[in-house]
Amino acid sequence: MQSVFNSVKGTALGVAEYLTPVLKESKFKETGVLTPEEFIAAGDHLVHHCPTWQWATGDEARIKSYLPKDKQFLITRNVPCYRRCKQMEYVGEETIIENENGDDDGWVETHHYGATANELEDKVCDMTLDDNKNDDDDVAGDMEDEINRGKSNGNDDDDDDEEAVDMEDFEESGMLHMVDPASAVSQPKEKVEPKASTESSETGDQVIHTRTYDLHITYDKYYQTPRLWVVGYDENRQPLNVEQMYEDVSQDHAKKTVTMETHPHLPGPNMASVHPCKHADIMKKIIQTVEEGGKALGVHMYLIIFLKFVQTVIPTIEYDFTQNFAMS
Repeated sequence: MQSVFNSVKGTALGVAEYLTPVLKESKFKETGVLTPEEFIAAGDHLVHHCPTWQWATGDEARIKSYLPKDKQFLITRNVPCYRRCKQMEYVGEETIIENENGDDDGWVETHHYGATANELEDKVCDMTLDDNKNDDDDVAGDMEDEINRGKSNGNDDDDDDEEAVDMEDFEESGMLHMVDPASAVSQPKEKVEPKASTESSETGDQVIHTRTYDLHITYDKYYQTPRLWVVGYDENRQPLNVEQMYEDVSQDHAKKTVTMETHPHLPGPNMASVHPCKHADIMKKIIQTVEEGGKALGVHMYLIIFLKFVQTVIPTIEYDFTQNFAMS
């Protein structure tokens, strides 16, 4: 039933996108959306700093006139996915961003953007200073105890006038042969077999098989934001089915935030896509947080930040090799 609803909704949004005019005026700071020109600028910045991403053209029949022919969408291939989402334990408080229409497209936000950069730096500094202080106290106490023990041992040596025991006494008494050299050899630890992944447990071997994903970023003309698409493959480069791909999606988002839809630039079967209905709201929130910290966020950084907050939806697909961005 959910798949039928998503299919009907996708068709309706396709019609709405066709009727929506192309955004010409920049509203990045006000609403968190992008013009096609800003999307291209952000894509060029991503490709420059992360060469694993490249521009692609797609199917000639699906060329979008408002984008350059050679820069229709972004793609990165063979991204590893070592484990399933059910193997992860989520830590932290989740906040559900409700959709204005009251439907099921709410975004589950597992990261908190409320603290400013200065507040985080202060917290880290305080923690570091406290930890160092405790460590210094512990080391000083240990050194003092060691010195006291040394003094005590030195006094005992001065007061002790007894002669040292001769090793010949051990040999004559027969005590030396009681020491078994084998007892000084540590016993080998129990061998721990590596835990196989889901695929390896099915085949009965101990090889950890790795899934890979191709990721695409398109420009959504209706929502005026980037949109992420993923398609997965097993260790033999055979396409994953729908249920297998949902294993690599946060279960809070599977079949809700992430749905199977038609790629705007490629023919063929549907692909898993992260619904863009709340991308602009999240980006606007991040922009406001940065500005409250006294810094500015350029539109060219959009896709780098976009990839970071979308990681909450597909946490086991290890695509994010972007740098820790500066807000200036």
